[in-house]
Parts: sequence; structure tokens; C-alpha cells
Amino acid sequence: MAADGYRMNGLEAEAKAPLPYTAEVRAKTDHIYPRVSKFIPEIEWRLHAPYIAAINDLKKQKNAVILAHNYMTPEIYYGVGDFAGDSLQLAKEAAKTDAKVIVQAGVHFMAETSKILCPDKTVLIPDLRAGCSLASSISGADVRLLKQKYPGAPVVTYVNTTADVKAETDICCTSSNAVEIVEYAAQEWGTDTVILIPDQYLARNVAAMTDVKIVTWAGACEVHERFTAEDIREIRAGNPGVIVLAHPECPPEVIAEADFTGSTSGMSNYVKDKQPTNVVLITECSMSDNVALENPKVNFVRPCNLCPHMKRITLPGILRSLETMTHEVIIDPEIIARARLPIERMIALPLKRQSMYDRQHAPEVMAVEARA
Repeated sequence: MAADGYRMNGLEAEAKAPLPYTAEVRAKTDHIYPRVSKFIPEIEWRLHAPYIAAINDLKKQKNAVILAHNYMTPEIYYGVGDFAGDSLQLAKEAAKTDAKVIVQAGVHFMAETSKILCPDKTVLIPDLRAGCSLASSISGADVRLLKQKYPGAPVVTYVNTTADVKAETDICCTSSNAVEIVEYAAQEWGTDTVILIPDQYLARNVAAMTDVKIVTWAGACEVHERFTAEDIREIRAGNPGVIVLAHPECPPEVIAEADFTGSTSGMSNYVKDKQPTNVVLITECSMSDNVALENPKVNFVRPCNLCPHMKRITLPGILRSLETMTHEVIIDPEIIARARLPIERMIALPLKRQSMYDRQHAPEVMAVEARA
């Protein structure tokens, strides 16, 4: 599979100057290995374990925590992650911690969100190349032009965006609460039109579940955009009775084929609560591994779309980041103040946190694609 190939590429990089697997390393990591042994063979674990031991020691020395996104590989997710979850969950946990240093095992916009919510902490991203096709699809200048084109329409921005975009936003949303946030914004701002950016598929899927007119932006996640309705039909044909869980960043025709649509946390909770016999998560590869390790009685079918940006975060990179305190995320204080407000507005709302499909579809999809 592609995931294994990518992991082996990472191991080849580590093998150029590997840390030794010693008795001390074994003593420090033996309690972790049983959790990941299903997906990491022992010979591979011997390459990961020295980095895990060194990182966990260094975290204590530097009063640091590591935020591990759901798309991290198991050796990072279970080996060194102090908090695990989706991007907003991680940032909220970071805001609560007494640690002085936060290492973001995720992509750059996530590190920015952590810095926005924790401006007094040092936030590090191990690899500056860990970007995001969705976040890079729109800029703050684009949002300003959209607001000029649709005066009076509130801007609801997905948390998967950069700080300068959030700074131009009225309120943020996640993939799990987007419908509620859109309807709240329309009511609060007294309008029937809401700008929902930047993911065109999330916006179209939301538009199918509300009477609010949605102005969309032509951004997309390169991982979820690659899934097709035909993929889902082929999975069902080859795995009779399989339950299909899809992320709302997938195209609407994929969502129409799914049994459940929800955020990464929503899908994880579905598996935990429902314990389906066979399930497939229509999202990034590593998440299936991580959820499977928590649900050993569930059989996971694994279509594999990798996020190349997430996979830039490796154990050697995390160790180097802590050793050298790079790369620190720096954001203008004025941008932080403006970007923090829409996030806090979202967090303050008493949302029901319902899944995307906990309500009936609206009879008509009212979405308008816009370009500033």
C-alpha cells in the first residue's frame, strides 16, 4: 500500500544516521509498543523507539507537549503525542496546558491556530513544508474582496485556514458544526446569505442541509477531493455490509453514497459507539490505523489517500525541532487579536455538535460559487 511505502521512505531517511536501540531505550518504550504492534513490525519499531525515547525525555526537560493530529502515523500518534484529535481539539487542549512549548504534529495552519489561542507559548512546527492545499487556496485579501462583493453577508470560515484569513472572518466553524454555525450567522447578522469558505465541498454539503443561501469558494482538500462515488460503490461491492463513514470535505456525490458523514472526531466516535463489524473511513490513511488500534473488534477496510503534507512530520523531525527550537510560529499580534475573535465566538456557542447527517436535507442546494 502507499502508506507503507511512504513509511519506509521515512525509515530510510532515519537509517542514514540511526539512533541506537539500547536496553535503556527498550525500557522506556516497551510499554508503548503493544498499542501499535498491529501496524508496526518489531524490526521497524527498533528504528522508531530511540526517537520516541529521546523525544519524551526532551519534552520533560523543556516543559513541552506534542499535539498529534488524527492523520499522524501511529508511532507519532501513540508514541509521543500528548494530546490527539482534530485541529481545533488540539488547539483547545494546548490553551489549557501549563507547558511552555507546543510542538504541532500536523500542518502549518494548525500550528497557527495553536499560536492564536496560546500567544504566550512557543509554538513549533517541525517542517515548514507541511502546508495544506485547502488553507493555501485563499488569502486575507481574497476574503476582503468577497466581503465587498457580498456586503452584509457574514463570513464563516473553516478552521482549516491561515491566520490572515481568520482575521477577516466573523465566525469560524468546524466540519462537525458547520450547519449550526451557518444558521446562527444568518440569524445573528439578519441575512439569508452566508459566505462559507474555503472548502467548496463542505460548503455544498452544508447547503444541502439548510435554507440559508451559501456563497462558496473553489478550495478543496487534495486528499478528500480524490475520492469518487465510484470508489464507494466498488468498496461496497467488494465488502458486502461495510459501513461507509465519509468526511464532509469529500464531494457531494461521495457523501450521497456514505452511511454517515462527520469530522475526524465524529467518525472516530461513531466507530467507538457503534462498533460496526466492517467499516471504511473515507479520509486520510493514517486515521484508519489510529482508530483501528482503539477498536480491535472492528474490521477496517482501507482505501488509501495520503496527505503528503502531514507525512512530512516525522519522529526525527520532531526531535530536531525540540533540540533546536525550530521552526517557531510567529504571527503579528494584531492578526492574532483579530483571528482569535471568530474562534472564540464559535467556542462560546452552545452547539449541539451534531453530525452532518443528523438533519434532513433541504429540498434545494442553494450555493453560489464565488471568486473575489
